[in-house]
Amino acid sequence: MSQYHCPDNQTVQKLRDIANKLRIHSIRATDAGKSGHPTSCCSAAEIMSVLFFHTMKYTVSEPKHPNNDRFVLSKGHAAPVLYAAWAEAGLFPESELLKLRKIDSDLEGHPTPRLNFVDVATGSLGQGLSCAAGMAYTGKFFDKVDYRVFCLIGDGESAEGSIWEAMAFASHYQLDNLVAIFDVNRLGQSEPTALQHDIDVYKARAEAFGWNTYVLDGHNVEELAKALWTATQVKGKPTCIVAKTFKGQGIPGIADEDNWHGKPLGAKSEASIKAIQENIANAGPHGIVPTQPTLNLKPINTAVQLAAAPAYKLGENVSTRLAYGTGLVKIGKFNNRVVAMDGDTKNSTFAQKFKDAFPDRFIECFIAEQNLVGVAIGCGTRDRTIPFVSTFACFLTRAFDQIRMGAISQTNVNFAGSHCGVSIGEDGPSQMALEDLAMFRSVPGSTVFYPSDAVSTERAVELAANTKGICFIRTSRPNVPVIYSNEEPFAVGKAKIVRQSDTDVVTVVASCVTLFEAIKAADTLAASGVNIRIIDPFTLKPIDSTTIIASAQKTGGKIITVEDHYAEGGIGSAVSCAVSEHPNITVKRLFVPEIPRSGPSSELLNKYGISASCIVKAVQSILSA
Repeated sequence: MSQYHCPDNQTVQKLRDIANKLRIHSIRATDAGKSGHPTSCCSAAEIMSVLFFHTMKYTVSEPKHPNNDRFVLSKGHAAPVLYAAWAEAGLFPESELLKLRKIDSDLEGHPTPRLNFVDVATGSLGQGLSCAAGMAYTGKFFDKVDYRVFCLIGDGESAEGSIWEAMAFASHYQLDNLVAIFDVNRLGQSEPTALQHDIDVYKARAEAFGWNTYVLDGHNVEELAKALWTATQVKGKPTCIVAKTFKGQGIPGIADEDNWHGKPLGAKSEASIKAIQENIANAGPHGIVPTQPTLNLKPINTAVQLAAAPAYKLGENVSTRLAYGTGLVKIGKFNNRVVAMDGDTKNSTFAQKFKDAFPDRFIECFIAEQNLVGVAIGCGTRDRTIPFVSTFACFLTRAFDQIRMGAISQTNVNFAGSHCGVSIGEDGPSQMALEDLAMFRSVPGSTVFYPSDAVSTERAVELAANTKGICFIRTSRPNVPVIYSNEEPFAVGKAKIVRQSDTDVVTVVASCVTLFEAIKAADTLAASGVNIRIIDPFTLKPIDSTTIIASAQKTGGKIITVEDHYAEGGIGSAVSCAVSEHPNITVKRLFVPEIPRSGPSSELLNKYGISASCIVKAVQSILSA
């Protein structure tokens, strides 16, 4: 084992000086911005100094080079100290720090990837460690190089369960390239944290989760330097550093005092800065150049397509969830940077097919959906992988905050949610996704696929892999007929007219299970001389307004939407928005109107008004209106 070499006295003093400079930068920046969290920055100053100027390997000229060590500021409200560290490293002039929180500055109140040194947006607390774990997993198992990942966590946010989901995940996968640093400064936003400075409890919890753990004085640069070096020698375990700190450290009359969270110092600033300056031995340039990593990683190939075209027979019954697994394997064969993860539902989502084909590229995240999403976001940073996440669509709702933050993080994660709607049958409402379309449609920049058969599902997987931003593919449990030829082209934002005639009197818009109910209804109506047009939207966001409006205008301005989803945010909402500026178009919406119950799929479709017979009645009603 290598021997630890304590930094010399000159280096130790430089690190102390840098920490105090970071404090001063944070105070000045938050004063200039008239808002922010200077005391939260001050507790982390020595941690940031030792990390950025003694421990981490990175190239300042290219902050997101794939070989660089990663840093995640989970306690995102301490953004000014992160910005200050990069300014001290020479990435941009210190004067830029005074633009904090200004509308024309990317130095926002919490970090976002608008900045070229930020991988993931933070600020919604408790999420950073999951993302860091995804980065560490990618480094250890996909990139297979020696970059390390450091995550700074606030003690207050450690109350979030997602932190402990990530702790369990990192331990299970022996992520010895991951270091979590708990900044235990005792004070929360409105009162002291639950554990305050009970350091032994933090230590016991971290060790119980299987982490190599050190407890130290978070304002002692020698202790920090030694612990961070020692962590590099530990194999098979992630490392947790429990750092006892004080909020507002270095500021007389404010350090360790309540009621200073999120407040610039204002009139107390100059006296506080003067007191901190007295502890700086050398106010000039520190002269420390970060250790450079070996720059040998190259950008990955992001081209993705199905390795083979769909191979189904028209009329063959195949569930779209099964086709998802098939399509995922095909793009995995074409590009070895496609990775998949699931939350212990892989035998139902059919992500199992990907695991069987590429076990080294599949991550089982177990029943911890918030961490599942965070890990995927981390895996996708710096474009090192093309991640696909699957579980029951209803369970993704518990990770909506992570998904929302993923959009702010400019992630390209692809989600597949199975078991949607009442059509799953006897499992009952807790397993029925009836809010998922609304959720994903509300995410900025998202693309929402709702394929109706196996062919379109495989193409949705292919398109999602090539589409920037968050993508969601909604898959269903029941087997449904293949209606598209294997050569049928599909595109984002382009609907398919699956049934039409010159005498159509109503346009029906439906997807998957309800699309086939609409086809049954069309057959029944045609027997009585009534013809309807049927549209499969394929993507609900963006929705093909042109095709829907043109069809409505040819069918007397009458549209019926049918969906296995609640009223809010699904097909009906998307279509209504699309035609909202056309006053001569009427939309009648069929949807699941209440919390459903268990029962056979066909009976539930009928009970909740979205079966073929219900569509027939709706057509008759709109025609007689």
